[in-house]
Amino acid sequence: MNIAVVILAAGLGTRMKSSLPKVLHKVCGKPMVRLVAETAAGLKPEKTIVVVGPESEGIRTALSGLPIEFCVQKKPLGTGDALKIASASLGGFEGDVLVLGGDTPLISVQTLKLFLAHHKKMREDISLLSFRITGSHAYGRIIRKGNRVDAIVEDRDANEEQKKIDEVNSGIYAIRHSCLDLIKKIKENKAKGEYYLTDIVKLAVDKGLRVGGHALSDELELSGINTRHELHAAEKFMQQKIVSGWMSKGVSFIDAGAVFIHQNVELEADTLIYPNVHIEGSTTIGHGCVIYPGVRIANCIIGNNVTIKDSTVIEDSTVMNGAAVGPFAHIRPKSVIGASVKVGNFVEIKKTVLGEGTKASHLSYLGDAEIGKNVNIGAGTITCNYDGKNKNKTIIEDNVFIGSDTQLIAPVTVKKGSYVGAGSTITKDVPAESLAVSRADQRIIHGWAKKKK
Repeated sequence: MNIAVVILAAGLGTRMKSSLPKVLHKVCGKPMVRLVAETAAGLKPEKTIVVVGPESEGIRTALSGLPIEFCVQKKPLGTGDALKIASASLGGFEGDVLVLGGDTPLISVQTLKLFLAHHKKMREDISLLSFRITGSHAYGRIIRKGNRVDAIVEDRDANEEQKKIDEVNSGIYAIRHSCLDLIKKIKENKAKGEYYLTDIVKLAVDKGLRVGGHALSDELELSGINTRHELHAAEKFMQQKIVSGWMSKGVSFIDAGAVFIHQNVELEADTLIYPNVHIEGSTTIGHGCVIYPGVRIANCIIGNNVTIKDSTVIEDSTVMNGAAVGPFAHIRPKSVIGASVKVGNFVEIKKTVLGEGTKASHLSYLGDAEIGKNVNIGAGTITCNYDGKNKNKTIIEDNVFIGSDTQLIAPVTVKKGSYVGAGSTITKDVPAESLAVSRADQRIIHGWAKKKK
């Protein structure tokens, strides 16, 4: 089907009570407008136009990398005016125009394809996607004559009888390109000083055109997000959808309602995820992993059979097969935790590589370091990487034993098979197969405690 997509994203969103444009508020880690644009891209449209306000840098950034053309609505004159501005960029286009709101992030490709199929099958000039709702709300009511849509009446303009109608407008339209001229005939709503796109329906009906409404999905998928409460509901809806999808692929959750997983995350079968886990960004997690409570993983590659213990944070890093991290560990960006490595309690790793089989079990800081295979890092070890001006590198080669309470003053290298005695401060390179000790001599003063008493 030959279509163009117009996404209306110029609204101020004052009910969000935020300095951030409404469509930039995130659902499952992505701005709403990005989610809408990615869904639209799944339709393979000939052209996608996003209508933005004059302060649109954040929206343009959020949509970077997508094949999108932008139009600017200089004044907030409503959805009708926004589509009129966009239509100027559709010269020569002869297909159907799909109009979406930048604040409807839950709409699916499947629902839009079904909607467009109905539009084509029924040979309608204008189709609108509707849904049914009960209780108090502010959606425009669908006024019908028989099976045909006769008009859309906005909530503020509806009379008491019209307010009882439970079929409402989602703000999603399919419009034949030949009908776009009707936008120019939309009159200003005097009460709001805006041009309502909903008025195009009555204009089309009065001209004898075919207008249809199709209730093809539910309130949750089609609702626009205007408040923090609605944003929260959208987040919950999408989380349920994401988690359910992973369960169907063999991932287990102790409490499916108490995890937070972004859309771009990839999980493999037989991984077990405990409650209060946040998995963010473009993270991938292999098979057979166990992720314990209170863990946050962002933009990471986690291998197979990895254990991430309680209250651990891992950011922009790689953890290889069979490793164990935590509890209470912090893996900072650009770190690589090798296969079968153990990183334990209160260990912080920053821009560091740990080779296969290495252990840093507790109370250490390892920053800007390259650490080889089968190295033992004793408790309280610090790579002193910052000299007040520059970050310097520590290199620890394979099979080294670092005793507890050691400070390695970078730049420094401890070569293969060496030992560093506990309590040492290492300022010079340590040769292979050596012992390095840096301590003051121990003194014993006999009877000192007795005299003190």
